[in-house]
Amino acid sequence: MRIGITYDLKSDRPLPADLPDDIQEEFDSPATIEAIASVLRSLGHDVRKLGDGRELLERLLADPPDFVFNFAEGQGISRSREARVPAVLEMLGIPYTGSDALTMAATLDKDCARRLVGTGGIVVPTGFVIEPHDDLNELLDDDFFQGDVAIAIVKPAWEGSSKGIRNKCVVKSPGELRAVVEGMRRDYRQALLVEEYIQGDEVTVGIVGNERPHIIGVMRVVPNFVTDHFVYSLEVKRDYLRQVRYEVPAPLPAPFLKKIEQAALKVFRVLGCRDVARIDFRVRDGVPYFLEVNPLPGLNPESSDLVIMARLAGWTYEQLIESIVQAAIDRTQRADCSFVTSSR
Repeated sequence: MRIGITYDLKSDRPLPADLPDDIQEEFDSPATIEAIASVLRSLGHDVRKLGDGRELLERLLADPPDFVFNFAEGQGISRSREARVPAVLEMLGIPYTGSDALTMAATLDKDCARRLVGTGGIVVPTGFVIEPHDDLNELLDDDFFQGDVAIAIVKPAWEGSSKGIRNKCVVKSPGELRAVVEGMRRDYRQALLVEEYIQGDEVTVGIVGNERPHIIGVMRVVPNFVTDHFVYSLEVKRDYLRQVRYEVPAPLPAPFLKKIEQAALKVFRVLGCRDVARIDFRVRDGVPYFLEVNPLPGLNPESSDLVIMARLAGWTYEQLIESIVQAAIDRTQRADCSFVTSSR
């Protein structure tokens, strides 16, 4: 089968000085794309690297593949940018791996995702959104830091790959909140999500499949250095070998693990995820609090969380990629009995 890979690459050119240093954090390296391509070739497929943007459109129209391994994040700051490639592929009738355009758009918008997840009975942290046009003088008062909320965390609402989530994002007063919000508004030019900081275990759950989705593992992320308010921040992820250790299975009480797995599977279904996803929680007093879901989880063969989790659970990189592809092919065959999986 002819399989195309859609993706966005980090630029090797110097970035403008006025942009934050994580502006390309969600994009990938040629090595990651080649690692995926190598696995697909080993499975007997003819692989084409398609990229994204106008070049992708031209290639799809000139010589459409039989199938696409979608890995494209989308350029810019639009909250629907991850939905563009799935929408184009559906318009052209080309099957692909991963979630559809609706799920991609809903999950990139963190507040939209948390509100949808909340309707499914999953616990989410207390929070609110600051829109780009909101008056901070009216919005940032003492009310949020009353009652049970003593500490908050600020995040860009429409980003992935921990973009904008830095150690400084944890705030304890309206004054600290204002300073972080003003800086983040300047850097990311989008809505911001302010949530209660959940003090507890950081866990992430990997899922593959569709009708009977399979949990790859529940991984706990543990800081190597004592800290009052651990954040799995960009600084930590860039220095993960020194900063944290990963535990699979997470050494939590069995009832806690069951709750986490059940919550992850419910999130997967409520948001309409397909084929693969990684879902992040904080666990406090045995209760998993939903943080976010990534339906385009990183697949760097060395450093991506899903790959690390799979490896610790006994999966090879090849098995992980093959499982994602097979889940998508099986799903497509069920939807369209005319779909042909043999190579051309």
